[in-house]
Amino acid sequence: MQAKVGDHIVVRGHTVNDPDRTCEVLEVKGTDGGPPYVVRWKDSGHTDLFFPGSDALVVAKA
Repeated sequence: MQAKVGDHIVVRGHTVNDPDRTCEVLEVKGTDGGPPYVVRWKDSGHTDLFFPGSDALVVAKA
């Protein structure tokens, strides 16, 4: 996975009633756009260091 500052990462819900979660990439800590990322979660506003799993996808900044 590669992301840039301003991109969004969407984490798919794990069950039928689980909503997707979205965060904005604030800082890229890995090399060549790789994880980990400092992100801000849209639903809570919480800032966190994030290591995305296989259930996450990057939506490039438009």
